[in-house]
Amino acid sequence: MNDHVNDLQASWQSAWAAAGWADPGHALFDDLLLRYSEPQRRYHTLQHLGECLAQAPRITALAERPGEVLIALWFHDAVYDIGRRDNEARSAVMARDAVRAASGGDEAAQRVHGLVMVTEHHAVPRNRDAQVLVDVDLSILGAAPARFDEYERQVRDEYRHVPEFLFRSKRRAVLEGFVQRQCIFNTEAYVHALEAQARDNLRRSIHQLRG
Repeated sequence: MNDHVNDLQASWQSAWAAAGWADPGHALFDDLLLRYSEPQRRYHTLQHLGECLAQAPRITALAERPGEVLIALWFHDAVYDIGRRDNEARSAVMARDAVRAASGGDEAAQRVHGLVMVTEHHAVPRNRDAQVLVDVDLSILGAAPARFDEYERQVRDEYRHVPEFLFRSKRRAVLEGFVQRQCIFNTEAYVHALEAQARDNLRRSIHQLRG
């Protein structure tokens, strides 16, 4: 666990350095670790955060402002209450405030706020950094089959209060929405790397949900 925390701390410091802003300090870092470790979480955990941040080399290669994308990833699930619909909005405010506190300026703070908001996945991301961030957030869909199946179990566990028949119906609709897209991912790099595996995973899960 200590090695994992050390890796996360290094990623945290690298993100702020890449953006050219001062590290806002241990208190905020520790707060985020606690948030991602909350007991109600099963998928939106430090595991998911770590998997996103591990894609830093690809983010650096693809994004216009990779530091801002990395910082947005740190905050994108900072608030996660299964019973609320404003988790992204509240997380985005945290991110905006953190950037301002780090002397990033209002314009940059608004950009990072906007990046967190695109993880609502309500619309196709328009700018390059938003496209990269969404692809990273959705990269679990193109994970190896064993990891994808674990992800599906984790999502079910997060929604354990939902009756089985209702969960199956709602979850199938979500997954079918991804399959119906012309491309699941937005950037050529992610389409090339993960699109085919994602479609295989989604079709398999949809078949199981119909059973």
